[in-house]
Amino acid sequence: MNEPRPRRFLHLLTAWAAGALFGVGLLRAGMANPAKVLAFLDLAGAWDPSLAFVMVGGIAVALVAFQAARGRTTSLLGAVIQLPVLRAITPRLVLGSAAFGVGWGLAGFCPAPAIVAVGAGEPKAFAFVGAMLAGMALYEILDRRPVAVPSPVPRRAPAAIALTGATDV
Repeated sequence: MNEPRPRRFLHLLTAWAAGALFGVGLLRAGMANPAKVLAFLDLAGAWDPSLAFVMVGGIAVALVAFQAARGRTTSLLGAVIQLPVLRAITPRLVLGSAAFGVGWGLAGFCPAPAIVAVGAGEPKAFAFVGAMLAGMALYEILDRRPVAVPSPVPRRAPAAIALTGATDV
């Protein structure tokens, strides 16, 4: 990063403040407590719907933030904004989502609350974060493997055909 020191400090300070606010919110909402999360996921037993309100609140905040960022190319501090552009539901997305959900249901943690719980000294969170980091490393290794993808036959665009008169398409 090649930016002036005061701006870099401001970026780090706002990132720290946002992370601290998020972590405190997760702790206050009980999302760093696996028992509360598992009670939320237990629809057939003693279901605790309180985390649904946390999720709705998070979605509302994100909706406002994404709408504010939609027409912008840079943040208020000048950082480049890169919003997601892919909208396709792929097998990779479905499998990744399923793995996330299964892990959440088995452990009672998802990544951010697990990191907060590590900071709070929760022993089970250390095991979860270790397994999560191992899974991330495994993904990086597997994702770097070359994949044989058939290359499409190059075709000329209609404009190129009109300009050149080519008919060998």
